[in-house]
Amino acid sequence: MRHAVFAASLLVSVAPAALAQQAQPAQPAGPPGKTSSSDVVIITASPLEGDPDRFATIVENVTRDDILAKGGDNLADALKDVPGVAGTNFAAGASRPVIRGMDANRVKMLEDGVSSSDVSDLGPDHGVPIDPLSAQSIEVVRGAATLRYGSQAIGGVVNAINNRVPLTLPTKDFAGDGSVNYSSVADTGQGSLMLDGKLGQFAWHADGFGRRSSDYDTPDGTQPNSFFKGDGYSAGGSYFFNDDKSHTGLAVIHYDAKYGIPSDTTYIDMRQTKAISKSVFDFGEGLFQKLNLDVSYADYNHDEKNPDGSINSTFLNNEWDSRAEALLGPIGFLSSSAVGVQYGNRKFSAIGEDSSYLFPTLTETVAGFVFTEAPLGPKVNMQAAARVEHIGIEGTPISDIFTKRDFTPVSGSIGMLYDASDAIKLGLTLSSAGRAPAQTELFARGPHDGPGTFETGDPDLKIERSTSLEGTLRVRLDRVQFDGSVWGSHFSNYIYGRLTGRTCDETDTCVSDDSLDFKELFYDQAGANFYGAEAKVTADLLDTDAGSLQAKGLADMVRAKLTDGGGEVPRIQPWRVGGGLGWTSDPVDLSFLLLYVGKRDKLAVGETPTKGYLSLDAHVDWRPLASRKDLTLILAAHNLTDSRQRDAVAINKDDVEQAGRDISLTVQKTF
Repeated sequence: MRHAVFAASLLVSVAPAALAQQAQPAQPAGPPGKTSSSDVVIITASPLEGDPDRFATIVENVTRDDILAKGGDNLADALKDVPGVAGTNFAAGASRPVIRGMDANRVKMLEDGVSSSDVSDLGPDHGVPIDPLSAQSIEVVRGAATLRYGSQAIGGVVNAINNRVPLTLPTKDFAGDGSVNYSSVADTGQGSLMLDGKLGQFAWHADGFGRRSSDYDTPDGTQPNSFFKGDGYSAGGSYFFNDDKSHTGLAVIHYDAKYGIPSDTTYIDMRQTKAISKSVFDFGEGLFQKLNLDVSYADYNHDEKNPDGSINSTFLNNEWDSRAEALLGPIGFLSSSAVGVQYGNRKFSAIGEDSSYLFPTLTETVAGFVFTEAPLGPKVNMQAAARVEHIGIEGTPISDIFTKRDFTPVSGSIGMLYDASDAIKLGLTLSSAGRAPAQTELFARGPHDGPGTFETGDPDLKIERSTSLEGTLRVRLDRVQFDGSVWGSHFSNYIYGRLTGRTCDETDTCVSDDSLDFKELFYDQAGANFYGAEAKVTADLLDTDAGSLQAKGLADMVRAKLTDGGGEVPRIQPWRVGGGLGWTSDPVDLSFLLLYVGKRDKLAVGETPTKGYLSLDAHVDWRPLASRKDLTLILAAHNLTDSRQRDAVAINKDDVEQAGRDISLTVQKTF
């Protein structure tokens, strides 16, 4: 409670004085085509407006057109072609994004800038209650800006942007975007509808979506219990005043999903209702320019059920997330800055069989942060951020002794971008970020049916610290665009789930073979070194009145080892390399991407190897009304090679094969 009072006092003290700039929302994407980086509006990477190419780190943005073309049941599917990003691929309804080998408690999931407020960080069988069909765009952010969102964003941030609380007053009284889709591999039918409009100074938004997928096909037959059924809806509105520069708004969101656990016979029945409030107050020019207030509350629960509908266990999560940012004008050599405070309160509990896995926990967070930018001469731009947070977390570990831990991680980051020429930019980012242990890492105490693990937390875990250095290169020529990163991170007290190679039953009896139901796992700490590289390139090969031809390529790799002879870090994504061609014109766009995913044979204890594979994706976008461009037919194909694929990141990869060849047809209409 004292944390809540402290946070409230900070909010009150900052609110009258200042605010963080609220960046403009991403607009619904139009027909695919060439877009310069300066045309892309990035919300997550900075509270300060401007060209995303000014950041020392590279920000990824996936548009709605990309989302519809890729299909998929989850955010990880929509991000599968982003360099450095993979998915846990535990189930069709549970595949959380993995960034540079880091997931769960190191990747923060956001919806319109506020917490997704789910339990996907507690286990890979738990899905994120944000459907890609509800998103206008998805952003992946690393670097200084992640410190705005907490120590659980040490690996990066994934933000699904859907404008459910309108951030600008629309120019049209009414607009919409609708889509319907059929996909062959799982006999999937899905559809979505987004509506936006205004009544005087009031802007409103409504959306809904639904998806029904059967068990999907693999090259070796049907994957049992891999179905997915989901739907959701939302309604929100904002009132604009002060010459439309200020607004206050509210949205209510509901999400339902049922999906099978393909390595088991159970399924998950998930529900979440969330309310989001967002306000911006513009004070004009001067030192204190704007104030942004974001508050969300979510009531989440899911049942883990048997085929007959009986409930094994119920997971409950009630969570508050609030943040205030103040945008400041120039201060000395600083061109603009944002200061903010954040308060979070999360209550988790489980009922039923899995209540023995994790007893009720309470996590309370209060934090302050600052983000600033400054030109250091005509060719160098700097971004810097710092964050101090206090986290109190309480629960009952395997000792049955109620325990409360307090942590105060301190983090900082500084990035420099050098304009070597009009076409070449070089970036360098140095950061040191602390992360407090999460509730599962501290207090897990028994069998977890979904991933099939018998987990034991350690209530004496220390703060994990990552010291990272990243170099980036951007090339912006008339016909070539290149983005590349080389990075490395050293972790002190890296927290990981260490498999012992033994198996256990529900009574904590363990043996040194695989004869029992649950893999023994301990949460442990050690030094660790991560390093990797990412690159993507597009090149204009032909540009005529009829259209343009582009070549594209991508590659990434991650390596991660425990220090002092500790071996490999578990479940690290394999390297990838691929390329393709794309044709863009007014009536039709065509493209393909051939991607090779390498084998994974550098293994941690208890892991098994995965083979490499070659996958081919392609799509054709046809706009039959070329003069209007408001109707698009998308014919897409995934895994045309019908290759056998197992995901090295998935803890259930030995039992679950990924989907085979898939052909889908989407009809998209804007109005």
